Amino acid sequence: MIKIIDLHFQGLPQTIAAFLVETTEGAALIETGPHSTLPALEKALRAEGYELADVGHVFLTHIHLDHGGAAWFFAKNGATIYLHPLGERHLENPEKLLASARQIYKDEMDRLWGDLQPIEKERLRVVGHEEEIRVGETVFKALHTPGHAVHHIAWQIDRVLFTGDVAGIKIDGGIVVPPCPPPDIHLPDWQASIQLIKSKGFDALYLTHFGLATDVENHLSELETRLLDWANWMKPYFENNANPAEVTPLFQAYVASQLEAAGIQGEDLEKYESANPAWMSVVGLLRYWRKATQA
Repeated sequence: MIKIIDLHFQGLPQTIAAFLVETTEGAALIETGPHSTLPALEKALRAEGYELADVGHVFLTHIHLDHGGAAWFFAKNGATIYLHPLGERHLENPEKLLASARQIYKDEMDRLWGDLQPIEKERLRVVGHEEEIRVGETVFKALHTPGHAVHHIAWQIDRVLFTGDVAGIKIDGGIVVPPCPPPDIHLPDWQASIQLIKSKGFDALYLTHFGLATDVENHLSELETRLLDWANWMKPYFENNANPAEVTPLFQAYVASQLEAAGIQGEDLEKYESANPAWMSVVGLLRYWRKATQA
């Protein structure tokens, strides 16, 4: 049994999800959300008959704070945290992760994400590509899917896939957009991950931002088209050595025009911006083009 938990990030519905998987050995989570939403997660789990301490297995798609920021709390309660090998050292010693996040979010860091504490190595379990983890009768299969982050895993259960950020963001029937924060955006890797997911013929995608997508082929094609569109929009600004502060309002207007053209307005616009701030994609995509030209 799979249940979508709305974490009501910053008081907004349908922005960040965690997923409760009820196995024959008890509760497992895919994603924890940030530590700041732990009270909402606790309330939702109690509604399903579980306490936070009942969660023995946590599967992270990647270590960004909106996806795994509360993993340390579950590890302290004895849960095993499953993650990509490249993410392990950052959760065991999160100083670099915190410093990077503080550079981006500055004074908003604590309000947005809450606390982050080290996880003891014995509570971390790295998982290889296509490796399977069995919890009771449920099998979680890891697909290494870089592009959004080098340490990204999409988790397969039967014919569905929990996609983290590699399958983009789609909120309340809106358009699909690619989250492009620094530092790891890599277009060829992301396109390869999209093709890998397409090749598996999944029945549905569970999106952390937000919910269930069943038109898998069209969803992924729309994601790839917009990913390339955004990257190509940004490329001339990189080539002209533009100041990110000058590019940001232009890109924000460009993204807003795409959302509004699709009929997204009001609170739904706010949800998209909360889940995927346009200014972060400016930094991420400019950095991508710099790395690409240096390769």
